[in-house]
Amino acid sequence: MSKLGFIGLGIMGTPMAGRLMAAGHSLVVNTKGGIPEEIVRAGATVCETGREVAEEADIIFVIVPDTPDVAAVLFSEGGVAEGLSAGKTVVDMSSISPVETKDYAARIEALECDYVDAPVSGGEVGAKQGSLSIMVGAKDEVFQRVKPYFDVMGKNITLVGGIGAGQTAKVANQMIVAMNIEAVGEALLFASRAGADPARVREALMGGFASSRILELHGERMVKRTFDPGFRIALHQKDLNLALSAGRQMGLSLPNTATCQELFNACAAHDGSGWDHSGMVKALELLAGYEIGEAEDA
Repeated sequence: MSKLGFIGLGIMGTPMAGRLMAAGHSLVVNTKGGIPEEIVRAGATVCETGREVAEEADIIFVIVPDTPDVAAVLFSEGGVAEGLSAGKTVVDMSSISPVETKDYAARIEALECDYVDAPVSGGEVGAKQGSLSIMVGAKDEVFQRVKPYFDVMGKNITLVGGIGAGQTAKVANQMIVAMNIEAVGEALLFASRAGADPARVREALMGGFASSRILELHGERMVKRTFDPGFRIALHQKDLNLALSAGRQMGLSLPNTATCQELFNACAAHDGSGWDHSGMVKALELLAGYEIGEAEDA
């Protein structure tokens, strides 16, 4: 059985690492902040640097917030690259630039190691339940080697294509999620302003063609006014920036993606960068001068 390394024990990484250990895998870990107590209790070996993780582990999983964070984990002084030896595998499960991913992969492969990009979707709930969607860019033989570990963390695991394809799929995922959040927020705001109970409207819509996970989970957040993350608006802004930047490079117009980004920008301007991304509805409410659930005559 391969010895595993895990770097990045945040909202997503902690439950993902926990599931790997619960399945019987030995982990060496490193993270920017303090090591979560549940990871220590589960028996993980704590390393001071990424280099130490790479020296100890055969497969190194990384999940950190942004493209520069991955670069720092891999290539800074004391980083993963310094501890790699031929035959090891780096699996980046962060959501970052597909272009930079290809560069990072080339640098790791030059060390006679394999690289996998495998961003995830499903949020904290999916990480805890082991039901994440995992979008993978890798060589087929490397994917088959790593897939048993993905099976512990996720349910919908897809080899999309070569290096960078997983990140491209994740950017597309984040575009769809943002537009669905906007649609749900706008619809529930409309229903509430018209005098209907938004909770009952949501319940009614869950039985029809408009049903979605966004309506189920984030619609409930909007009605109950629970905007603790979850998935922070600041991170979704980062993902939509990747989409819009790539769109400009390809000559693509992405008008609804741009609108969603502006709504997130409005939230950030009102100290909402740390809200769950369902908090986009607050920008719509600001434009309407009305909040979902307010008492109002139809």
